[in-house]
Amino acid sequence: MTLKIAPSILSADFAKLGDEIREVSAGGAEYLHVDVMDGLFVPNISIGIPVVESVRKITDIVLDVHLMIDRPHRYVRNFCKAGADIVVFHVEADQPEKIFEAIDIVKGEGKKIGLSIKPKTPAIAFLPYIDLLDLALIMTVEPGFGGQSFMADQLDKIAATRAMIAERNVNCELEVDGGITVDTAKFVIDAGANVLVAGSSVFGAKDRAAAIQALLAV
Repeated sequence: MTLKIAPSILSADFAKLGDEIREVSAGGAEYLHVDVMDGLFVPNISIGIPVVESVRKITDIVLDVHLMIDRPHRYVRNFCKAGADIVVFHVEADQPEKIFEAIDIVKGEGKKIGLSIKPKTPAIAFLPYIDLLDLALIMTVEPGFGGQSFMADQLDKIAATRAMIAERNVNCELEVDGGITVDTAKFVIDAGANVLVAGSSVFGAKDRAAAIQALLAV
């Protein structure tokens, strides 16, 4: 699969968010990663549906909306209608029957579906759902805060997930989120990832286009 960069707006300047989104889109980013936190599933609160609606109005870039929220089935339809292209939520956020319910809702809205796992969750947690997924997201930091250091012990999990995707022969992208820089990108790509979420390494750079191209060139 083609390598894609998904800058995370968690690291953007929200006072000029529209301009920053246009800059990374023009600079070669194919996805825009939108981190939604509810203060329950993770110990932080970020943004929600109104921001997704506003972002959708000013860009055609693929919105990769990562719901770090409790019981996501309650809100996935709202995020679909707000303009998300890919709705990603956590395996750990609810009971399996409710995870399947949320998947069905997203698919019913004609959107792509992704599932994510925290660092302490094994890759096998994807298995009941893998045939339904468009994207599997592995966190290489603890979810809830930007700017954390990459957890190298997650590389085996990335490789195991890529093997699972290949074995099941599903058209599922493999995304990695957390501590992605030019130095760490090579390791996750070698392990099988094809979508890299990059926050501070893109939005923290003076030249965002150059930062994106550097990641694509790894």
